[in-house]
Amino acid sequence: MDVLKEIGNIGAGHAATALSVLLNKPVDMLVPIVNILPFEEIASVVGGPEALVLVIYLRVIGEAPGNLFFIMNVESAKKLLKEMVGIDIADDTWFSDMELSALNEIGNILAGSYLSSLADFTRLTMVPSVPALAIDMAGAILSFGLIQSGHMGDQALLINTRFLEGSQEVKGHFFFIPDPDSFSKIFASLGVEHA
Repeated sequence: MDVLKEIGNIGAGHAATALSVLLNKPVDMLVPIVNILPFEEIASVVGGPEALVLVIYLRVIGEAPGNLFFIMNVESAKKLLKEMVGIDIADDTWFSDMELSALNEIGNILAGSYLSSLADFTRLTMVPSVPALAIDMAGAILSFGLIQSGHMGDQALLINTRFLEGSQEVKGHFFFIPDPDSFSKIFASLGVEHA
C-alpha cells in the first residue's frame, strides 16, 4: 500500500504540474487515500449505483491492461470548471459541448499522469486509449466499462484525489481495474507479493 500511495502522490504531482501549465495558475493535488477494493464496492464509494456522476474512461493496453476511470459527481465537475477554468455553471444548467470538452481534457491529463507514474514505477508498458466522457448513473458507467473490455478483474485500485486552488477543494476518484492477470504483474514488477 505504501508503494501504491507513493505512485499516487507522484501521479498527483505530475497532474498538478500539467494542470498548472494548462491553466496558467498554481494547482495543488493531494492523495489522501489509496486502497484496493472489490469491483462491486466501486459504486458505493462514489455515492451508490444510482448516483449521477461524470466519468472519464480510458482503456489501458500493454503489458498490464485494464480499465481506468476518473469519477466525480456533477457538482464537483461544475466546481472544477468554475475554480480552475473560470466557467461558472448554474445549478439548474447542464454542460455545453465546450464545457464537456474542457472536462474531458482535464480528465485526460489527470488520468494520463497517474498512468504514466504507474508505468514508470513498474517499468511496464501501459498505453491509454483515447478518453471517453460520460455522465450517467455510476452503476451504468461501470457496466459500460465491463462490456467494452469483455472482462474485468475483480479488484480495483482506488486513488482518492483532492484538487486545491487557494482554499477551494474539488474531490475525485481514480479507479484502475486491471484485467484478471494484470494485478499480479504489477505487484511482481514492484517486488511485492500479492495474494
